[in-house]
Amino acid sequence: MCIGQRTEPFLVVYFCSVQERTQRKELEEEMAEAATESHEDPSEETEDLGPLEPDDSGTFQQVTNLLNIMESESTKTDTAGAGFDMRKRLASVIITEKATTEPSVVMNALIRCLQVPEISTQRKVNIYNILQEIIQQEGELEERCVQRLVAIASKEMRDMLEMEGYMRAEVASDTLVALSRNHFSLVMYELQHHLKPLNLTEEFVIVTLAKLANGNVFEFMPYMGITLATMFTMLRLANEAKMRQVICGAMETFCETVQFYLRHLEDSVYPVMTEDQFAVKLFPMYRYFVTVWLRNNNPEVKLGVIKSLKPMLSLLLPNDDLREQVYDYIPLLLAEYQGSLEALFITQVLRQILEMSVITNSPVPQMQLHTIFTELHVQVCSRAPAQQQYSSQNLTEIVHCFVALARSYPKELMKFFLSQMEMSKEAVRVGTLALIRAVVSADEPKMNIRTIYLAIRVVKNTLSDTRSKVRMAILRIIGQLALSGFQDRIKGWGLKYVSVQLTLSTYKLTNRRDNFYQRDLEEKMVHKVTMDTVKIITSSVSGMTNEFWVRLLCYIMETDYTEALTPICVSLTNLAERQLHAKDEEANASKSRHVDLPAPQKLLARLLVLMSSPYKGEGRGIAMLNLLKTLSQSIAPSMADMWELEIPLLVKYLEEHTEFTWNQETWEDKLIQFLRNSLKKTRGSNWSLRLSKELNNQIESFDSPSLEKGFLYRALGFTLATGLEADKVEVLLLELLYKTDYSNDFDREGVILCFGLCARGQVKTVLGVLHDFEERIQESEQSWQIGAWRKDHPWRRETVKGALMVMYSCVASYCHPQMLLIHVDNPITTKIIHHYSSSCQDICLKLAFMKSVVQVTDAIKNIKDLEDFQFSQKATLTGIIMAIIKAEPTDSLVSPVRTMAMDALSYLSKLKPFYSTEESSDLMDISIHSVISLQPPGESNESIKTLYTNALRALEQLMEGLMQRHLDPKGLQEMVHLLEKWILSEKEWEREKAVNLYLHLMKIYVQSVGVCIPLKLGQFGSLVGLIAPGTCDSHRKTRLASMDVLASLLDLHASQTCSFWGASKELELEKCKEDLQGSDMEKIFSVSSRISKVPEILGAILVHLPMVDHREVRRLLIEGILLLAHYHQETVLTALLRQPLPMESHLTEVWLAVAENVPFARTMLHALMGRLQARFMPRANAASKADIWRLAAVDPLMTLCAIHLLVERMDWDNRLLELFLDLVYTLLLQLGGSQSPEAVSPVLKTWRLIHTGTLPEEVNLQRVTIRSMQLLFRRLNSESLLCTLEEEGVWTLLESSSTFLQGVSQLARLCVQSPQGYYRQRLSELALRGMASEALSCRISSTAVCVEFMSDPILHQEKLLKRAVLMLEKGAEQEDEVLRVLSLRALGNMALGAPRKVRQYRKLLLEKCLCSLRVPGVSTSVTSEGLEVLAKVLAELREGDLGSAFNAISEQCRTFFDNESELLRLKAFVLFGKLAQVVRISKKHFFKQEVKKAWVPLMLHCQDPCSDAAQACVATMFQCVHFWGWKALESSVDHSDAAAPKEMSSFQMTLCSVLTQKKPAILYNFLLETMTYVKSNLSRIRIAACNLAGIIMKQMSAHYLRKLDFPALRNSLQELQLDSDPGVWRAALETLNILDTCSQQRLLASPEGIS
Repeated sequence: MCIGQRTEPFLVVYFCSVQERTQRKELEEEMAEAATESHEDPSEETEDLGPLEPDDSGTFQQVTNLLNIMESESTKTDTAGAGFDMRKRLASVIITEKATTEPSVVMNALIRCLQVPEISTQRKVNIYNILQEIIQQEGELEERCVQRLVAIASKEMRDMLEMEGYMRAEVASDTLVALSRNHFSLVMYELQHHLKPLNLTEEFVIVTLAKLANGNVFEFMPYMGITLATMFTMLRLANEAKMRQVICGAMETFCETVQFYLRHLEDSVYPVMTEDQFAVKLFPMYRYFVTVWLRNNNPEVKLGVIKSLKPMLSLLLPNDDLREQVYDYIPLLLAEYQGSLEALFITQVLRQILEMSVITNSPVPQMQLHTIFTELHVQVCSRAPAQQQYSSQNLTEIVHCFVALARSYPKELMKFFLSQMEMSKEAVRVGTLALIRAVVSADEPKMNIRTIYLAIRVVKNTLSDTRSKVRMAILRIIGQLALSGFQDRIKGWGLKYVSVQLTLSTYKLTNRRDNFYQRDLEEKMVHKVTMDTVKIITSSVSGMTNEFWVRLLCYIMETDYTEALTPICVSLTNLAERQLHAKDEEANASKSRHVDLPAPQKLLARLLVLMSSPYKGEGRGIAMLNLLKTLSQSIAPSMADMWELEIPLLVKYLEEHTEFTWNQETWEDKLIQFLRNSLKKTRGSNWSLRLSKELNNQIESFDSPSLEKGFLYRALGFTLATGLEADKVEVLLLELLYKTDYSNDFDREGVILCFGLCARGQVKTVLGVLHDFEERIQESEQSWQIGAWRKDHPWRRETVKGALMVMYSCVASYCHPQMLLIHVDNPITTKIIHHYSSSCQDICLKLAFMKSVVQVTDAIKNIKDLEDFQFSQKATLTGIIMAIIKAEPTDSLVSPVRTMAMDALSYLSKLKPFYSTEESSDLMDISIHSVISLQPPGESNESIKTLYTNALRALEQLMEGLMQRHLDPKGLQEMVHLLEKWILSEKEWEREKAVNLYLHLMKIYVQSVGVCIPLKLGQFGSLVGLIAPGTCDSHRKTRLASMDVLASLLDLHASQTCSFWGASKELELEKCKEDLQGSDMEKIFSVSSRISKVPEILGAILVHLPMVDHREVRRLLIEGILLLAHYHQETVLTALLRQPLPMESHLTEVWLAVAENVPFARTMLHALMGRLQARFMPRANAASKADIWRLAAVDPLMTLCAIHLLVERMDWDNRLLELFLDLVYTLLLQLGGSQSPEAVSPVLKTWRLIHTGTLPEEVNLQRVTIRSMQLLFRRLNSESLLCTLEEEGVWTLLESSSTFLQGVSQLARLCVQSPQGYYRQRLSELALRGMASEALSCRISSTAVCVEFMSDPILHQEKLLKRAVLMLEKGAEQEDEVLRVLSLRALGNMALGAPRKVRQYRKLLLEKCLCSLRVPGVSTSVTSEGLEVLAKVLAELREGDLGSAFNAISEQCRTFFDNESELLRLKAFVLFGKLAQVVRISKKHFFKQEVKKAWVPLMLHCQDPCSDAAQACVATMFQCVHFWGWKALESSVDHSDAAAPKEMSSFQMTLCSVLTQKKPAILYNFLLETMTYVKSNLSRIRIAACNLAGIIMKQMSAHYLRKLDFPALRNSLQELQLDSDPGVWRAALETLNILDTCSQQRLLASPEGIS
């Protein structure tokens, strides 16, 4: 242990001690404080307990305080943890430590605390526990103190009332027991005082007496007699179950105490009592317990009685007289088996009685035997009840009972067993046999031979029972007899029974049937028990009969149940060693060690085959090797010495490995070598031939496939190869050919291997046998079935032919090289060709043929000294293989035929005569076409992927093999030429495979010796020209492979021409490779152009094209441009677009040539659209000069002219129509981007290169764009759509920057209304994409389109609404006014297109609209749009959906009632009316207040100069009338002509009249607010304010008239006399007159006026 680990416990202890000292100090302080308080205010509890000594008073108070702490901490321990428990413990320690100095004082204080009235149970328990510690600590105490404590504890112990009383009684009892150690007499006197005859004492008096007896054995003995006698008088009085249990427990303790006393009599100083004296006193109680209390119905009482009987019987049974009386009560004990009592306790008592009867040789009465037998036997043979917890222990006790009975009454017991065995019940027989086995296995003293003889007689009567459990029980008895030393008793019947069961169980297990799982499981158990029995017998029985030996040997030879082989081999090894030892003794070691074997070769063959799987069946390999070593002299004496050396090495190999680490092939090689070495020892004899016969006979004993059978074929081949008699070998080989099932792949391959191995030493014999076999089965269909030889497996013609082909090739693989050269052409290859040519040539036969060719050619190639050997059959084989490859489908791969065919060609190419150049080209062309045309398999199909990979590998190997003969530039060029059409294929996978094969060829060529011949410039150019376009292939793998090929060619060229290939070029090439790995096609084209020098080539063509007059040459040059464009589109497109305008004739010819090829034209249109759209995307930084040239600004006008030309001249099909919307939308964005002044470029840079001045008027961005759009719509062939566009003036709208967005909306609306759903869907996707652009003009145009789509369900239906809303949310936050207005308008249109989604997005909608109202400095158009959107949204929402936004909308809306903008006033009035419609219960009070605040502006703006605003205001005001809650006011409203001046004046008068009566204060405020409008900028509002003020003053009460500031009102009205509008000063004059009238009325109403 390290230092840290040692110090850790020390630190913990130290910390705990410190903590304890700290808490102890705290406790002492608390105790001192409590003591001080107690002196000041003495406790009332101690007043009546008598006077205290001066010193005792302080101690008593300290003890009381500590007890208080302990009691309080006890309640906290459960919730607060261990800290409070430590405080409680410390308080207890302080009291006990104080008792060391003043024991009597502390004891008296504690006793006094016990006498305090109404003390809690916990406090008493604490006091008693402390007293017990003090008593144990101090020993002898003051007698007066002890007497007081004994009296108190005795009383406490006897006053047990409830559960808490039980706890107090228990601790009081423990305190008395603690006192008894030093004050036994005082305690005993107290207890005996309460133990009176014929008087039932208290429960804890008896409990305490039992504890005293247990703790003070010798002191208690003088009182034992009187105690037992007194307790006996109480038995009749104890009627309660609890009391009876207490007495039984006490009796159990008393009896155990007496037994201890009797064992230690020499230590006793008291008068000695004998065992008989105790027994005499105990027996009456025993009799009463058994006869009376045991019959009680209470199970707890029964249990207590039974438990007390055992120690009582230990004292009673040794007494002869009492023992006989105990026997009389056995039936009463047996009767309890029928009750609910646990059987174990009854059986233990019964076992005690029976075993004592054997020891004392006084058997139980014979008349009780049958009852005992029956009661015990039933429990063994029947299942124990569920409530029996100790059934297994009970069975053990019952077995001991039967063993005791067998010793006393063997004849009677076996007679009973025999009667039970006559029953047919399996459980009864199994139980009985288990008891017999227990009797046989009895320990010392062993059963006498007579008992064993009787037991065997009982067993023999059941040998015919075939049930599994019975058989296992008999086998166990036989094994037990052998173990117990009764071996002689099992010879004959026992060994025969074991042999029969071994055979029977093996047969059943090897012939098992389905749906009999339970039976198979039972039979496995029988077999296991049988094997265990065999092991016991063979290891313990001496003088084993030869019959048993032979049976076990035959078992090994015949059984198919290999799991049993290991134990059988171990047993046979033991038996063989015993036999050899016995024979050595008989012959005095003069004869050879030999045992009888049925057939040595048969046994060796069997064991060898089984050892091929050495770890099966619990490691049978080692067991079999040991058996072989033991039987070596008996099997083959000539091999014995060699086996003694080699077998231990094989055993060592198996011991060093496990079934998980061994190697099957290595192990089989070791066994074959062992077999070879063994057969060498028998040369010159027919031993090997006989072994071959035995191996041949065992072939049908093993399943196919299996490791054993595979090894068997191999061993048979090696053995036959060593045979001396060829005719007998022929017979065995023919027999093997006839009995083989050729439809079974495993057997077929096994026979083929056997024939090949046999050919090592018997090649002529093997070829002769094959020829003979072919002669016997001629070419007729009937003979091919060979029903006479093989009825269970009729052969198929093709299957046998395939096997014969591979058999011939296997012979070629294994035979001697010199013999192979003689026979390879004829008959081996000739026979292979014959069998294939005369067959149906299905897949299996093709595979067999290819396998044969590979094996034969490989065997020839491996011969070292071939010299000038010419394989004459090579051409024939090649022709057959090429035909096979041609027949394979080029669109699917379902078999490895083409792979194996190419492998065969690879092997053939290495043999003479070699293929010519033409033959190699033909082979390559056929093979390449067969593989490259295959489409790659999917990721999920693993088997096809494997076939595909193998086919590619085989093709590469074939190309490599054929190229080795033609390693020169011409050969390379011819090989590459074969790949050319595949490199240029339109199919992606074909290009990829072709380029990879090109790369493979280059690797082979570069690594070969042919590089010394330099490539000619034309050859190098053609090779580079073929692969260069592949560097910009759309497929990444093809690009990278092309780059590797190009790099390899450049490296090769540099090395052959001795040109300098600098580090900078290497770095540039590596950089190109890295760039080609990406997915950015623009970068890829740039890299490809850098590699291929495309700009230079294209520039030369464009320069010379205008000067060429010959039409054919011009056509070729234009085709060259198009070919370059096919592989380097971006580079060519940039060059064409940078040509000057107007477009010259040669450039027009190029674009017309593009238009003729519709698929290519569609690709170019995509690229041109990309160029226009790139203007709205962030521009990438140029990385090189080539990038700068490619990314240089191309004027969009040239791009537009090219698009116009292509759209005009192309033949349109359905695929081109799919581009319609993309083109229209791109042109629309271009048009939107050209509206700004800086976008207009009348003089282009390219124009100025060759012209001066400006472009023609018709050549500008707007006109060319609109003309292209018009052309697109005309190509749709929809006259109605064209008419609509003209009628609505869409083109005119789009031309002007002021009406452009209106034109966009009109165009988008027409697309939305289009019946073709694809147009709507695609345009919506394009609009959303444009809204994400970084270009402002693109976002504005796209949002204008989105406005129309938001009013249609299309976005919601296509699940694009969420995306659109998020983008519009961003647009509503932009600074651009137009974009904000359009975004808000589109959001509002959600109420039209997806009204159900308004609630989902209400938070966003309300937030954006309110933002447009709140933010200062926002334009009128944005605010107006926000108000309108809110009005739309509110129509789809409910009051609860708005939340706090309702208040904000209402307040913001009122601020626009008096705005200078007519539009804002109109929108505000409409919105306020919508709010009035939304209001329900929760917002009604709030909105009522808002109506009051808005009422004056509403009444005034009913005369708004804007008629629309005035109408909206009137409508809103009358919608809000009901919020006043007055029926009179609502009934006065006439909606038909509410805006007429007379009607409005009438309504105002009615309102003022009602307000005068109900809310005069509001009317007063209305007047004040109205007078503020006389300064309004709107003359009509000033007139309306004067008129309303006059109406209000007329209706105002005198009280509120007195509050008016008449001078101020008169001044305001007089100022209006100077107004420029006559209507204003007339209205002001009328109001002044009303004011004067009201002023006079106020004077008359005032007190001064009256006076």
